[in-house]
Amino acid sequence: MNEISADIRELLDSEAKRINRPEFIANDPVQFPRQFEDLRDIEITAFLSAIIAWGNRKMICRDADKLLSLMDRQPYAYLMDKGYEELPDELNIHRTFFAKNLKHLLRGLREIYQKYGSLDAFSGQIRASGEEAPAWYLIDAVNRITADANGGERDSRGLPQNLKTTALKRVNMALRWLVRDDGIVDMGVWHSIPQSKLYIPLDVHVGNTARDLGLVTRKANDRKTVEELTAQCRLMRPEDPCIYDYALFGIGIGE
Repeated sequence: MNEISADIRELLDSEAKRINRPEFIANDPVQFPRQFEDLRDIEITAFLSAIIAWGNRKMICRDADKLLSLMDRQPYAYLMDKGYEELPDELNIHRTFFAKNLKHLLRGLREIYQKYGSLDAFSGQIRASGEEAPAWYLIDAVNRITADANGGERDSRGLPQNLKTTALKRVNMALRWLVRDDGIVDMGVWHSIPQSKLYIPLDVHVGNTARDLGLVTRKANDRKTVEELTAQCRLMRPEDPCIYDYALFGIGIGE
């Protein structure tokens, strides 16, 4: 790993502080899980909002709000009542994500909630925190249950299946919301994974910014790059590497 200069660290700390503030919430999909108090509603909304978080942020927020409306703004009750089974397969949820894909995912989540009560409890039961990469380990377990709930069929439109290579950006973002507990933007409602074991949600902008700063050199935005970037962030904040997700997002974006 490259040594991080004092100037780069000062820039990252400054940008993280600028972006990680309450005003950030209103234009970000994190606003949706924050509308709830029950852990189950928060978890379900966080994962669903994050899963459709690709493309234009305004469109993401519009479609996340539409999805909550489909669930009568009672995501846990909707899940357990199997309300999703009434949706026509061809109903568009967000871009290339349709009701068929949503139903596939929710069947798996329902199995988890029936047996474990919450995703946090499930994560704790499978001891995700003991793994080097808890996010990938957790999603592998969720994928297996979801496939079983759908007669063995898998669907990468919901959660990634290529876990050896995927950056797992959207899941890592949902986990940042659920695990980080600084009381500003992220909610800190999970206890099964420590924030020290979170990974940076890597997208094109974050990857390009990290390369410009010399934090990573690999060109691909894949799992290996996420691991390298997060390792660099841990050199600066071992207890909270994902604080720098705000900085990497914010650099190049105005007030």
